Amino acid sequence: MKTIFQALDFANQELEKLDAQLLKRKLRVTESPCDISAKVGERRLKAFCSNDYLGLANHPLLLRALADGANQYGVGSGASHLISGHHIAHDLLEKKLASFQGTHIPDARALFFSTGYLANIAALTGLAKLADFGKASIYSAKLNHASIIDGVRLASTQTRATVHLFDHADLDTLQKKISSDSAPLKIIVVDGVFSMDGDLAPVKALLDIANTYDALLMVDDAHGFGVLGENGHGLLELLNIASDRIIYIGTLGKAAGVSGAFICAQEPFIEWLIQKGRPYIYSTATPPAIAHTVLKSLEIIESEEGKTRREQLKKLINIWQEEMVFSTWEKISSPTPIQPIVLGSNANALLASKLLDEAGYWIPAIRPPTVPVGSSRLRVTFSANHSVGDLRILIKTLQTIEQQVIAEAAV
Repeated sequence: MKTIFQALDFANQELEKLDAQLLKRKLRVTESPCDISAKVGERRLKAFCSNDYLGLANHPLLLRALADGANQYGVGSGASHLISGHHIAHDLLEKKLASFQGTHIPDARALFFSTGYLANIAALTGLAKLADFGKASIYSAKLNHASIIDGVRLASTQTRATVHLFDHADLDTLQKKISSDSAPLKIIVVDGVFSMDGDLAPVKALLDIANTYDALLMVDDAHGFGVLGENGHGLLELLNIASDRIIYIGTLGKAAGVSGAFICAQEPFIEWLIQKGRPYIYSTATPPAIAHTVLKSLEIIESEEGKTRREQLKKLINIWQEEMVFSTWEKISSPTPIQPIVLGSNANALLASKLLDEAGYWIPAIRPPTVPVGSSRLRVTFSANHSVGDLRILIKTLQTIEQQVIAEAAV
């Protein structure tokens, strides 16, 4: 007999509430490599939902690099970086990542992490400790990623840093607040590309504010690294920005197609994070075979093949902007592979996703708390492996499904 105790009862009740609000999420198991076609159960679905923007996750050169890395280094690191887990592959990768941002950050050094979540938490909690207890201010964009939000909260708890939120589309409030802030350490933190809308942060304007009021500017370029800029170096390259105030976060499991993330900043900041960044100090190092594979990915990103893949993405984005026309749904224009379609209600977003699934597409509904209440959406993402033909068929399918959802809502 199954015993129902109070905590279990609470869990069941809360799950029932999520279900009633159409907010319960479900895992789907894939049985195929990450690519534009996914095997889910006995079905093949056309995937327009991955962050594998350059289509590198199943690239033959990366498959070979991972096997070579495992043969050379084994499959585990064995310890944290500061014990015995920092291998030559990690060192080589960090030097290469620093060179990617070296034009934009003087005296650049990079630090490799197993996930972007850990990188953001390490950066925020570690940097906030540069000031005396309670003498740091953090200014965070309202729509920043959950990993930044959690990092800000943890930094506030650990150091009593004061936290201010601002609208990245309207910097007046930020300017007013920071102009009267006497804290000796001020950190402005923002997503480079906002993952649910696909819009770019006003990094140049934020850097002007940081320069004026002596603040650091932390940019999480998770969705720009590999995609933006002539060489795929990211948002700083695209905007031709250089500053010693920038703390740059890049992700290696999206456009780079592998796994991990990194922080890049001036050498003293990185050295401080090695000393005080708890997620770095107390985490087992990522297997060196992964670092070895990422090195090959960076080589592809900078190569002519990488440029060709970015050009394909630009072509797909332009076609989408010109040809994807809805009668009532809101299409948010983005210069990135992220192309959101706002439907409003949870019910409409779930119905649209279900109809897409029936038509052979994998495009999940995105609902609160990932996006604000009333802005549930489909988040369409492109891969360089998608063809123009793939995209045009999707466009026609979506236009048909929009009319189906409208008709269903009218009943």
